[in-house]
Amino acid sequence: MGPSRRALLIATITAAGGLPTACGTDSQPSHGLVVSDSPRSVGTAATPVSPPASLSTSTPGAAATRGPVEVRRTRFASAARGREVGMAVVAPRVADGLGVCLVLHGRGDDAARAVSLLGLEAQLGTVLAAGAAPFALVTLDGGETYWHRRASGDDPETMILDEVLPRLDQLGLRTSRIAVTGWSMGGYGGLLLAHRHPERVVAVAASSPAMWHSYGASAPGAFDSKADFAAHPVLGTAPAPGVAYRIDCGESDPFISVSREAAVTLRAQERNFGPGGHTPSYWRSVTPAQLTFVGAALARTA
Repeated sequence: MGPSRRALLIATITAAGGLPTACGTDSQPSHGLVVSDSPRSVGTAATPVSPPASLSTSTPGAAATRGPVEVRRTRFASAARGREVGMAVVAPRVADGLGVCLVLHGRGDDAARAVSLLGLEAQLGTVLAAGAAPFALVTLDGGETYWHRRASGDDPETMILDEVLPRLDQLGLRTSRIAVTGWSMGGYGGLLLAHRHPERVVAVAASSPAMWHSYGASAPGAFDSKADFAAHPVLGTAPAPGVAYRIDCGESDPFISVSREAAVTLRAQERNFGPGGHTPSYWRSVTPAQLTFVGAALARTA
């Protein structure tokens, strides 16, 4: 008999030497401050869920294995996004019944780069070794949608709810309540998902969330119109019932002011506004604390 879908999460991962620099406009490191979401100058129906595609083991270069945590990758045809998308599951070898934390990437990145950008397999392994209850991290391709339905019909929100979570459920993961992390575009996306679906989200940890007070100030392409901006608010909203919040932002980040504001209005249980900029090195530095935060919230739902 062939392996079960749940057994597909079992493999050994080796880690590539070093962490790559980020790609795209949202997280590209430089010698100075990176401002990717600069100011502007001026629904798809759900489809039946097919069994998930076989997950392939990541195969980075020769290096020491990273303990019991592994990375498994797959691609599937998303009706909600109208294209093939990538997904990666970063989880301990024994994955049945584990809670899920989605990792929403920033603008210009994707599911594969999210894993290497933050060093997720090593970061999760370190947090678990420190005593956190085990859980799974899941990265997704979100394009440059700012994680909400666009006028083109590209709908990453529906992809998450109607395509990704059922696939994870079939892999044996626990998806009734999930956590979300993300940086920049993805930080905004995580806060937005909690605002719109508090019945599914138990905790959000957002790094440098890309947010603006007006459509005119937002980054080009972040929203389709003034009406689209108004329909997807985060700033000025009250905390979603039952959702725990953590917000991190470096003092040299262009989003420091709105991050501080959101931490107050959302009554964030944890907030961190120390040294740092809008850079991958900053996002990596706060990942352990964020994973500890969302892991504790997921453990309370078990």
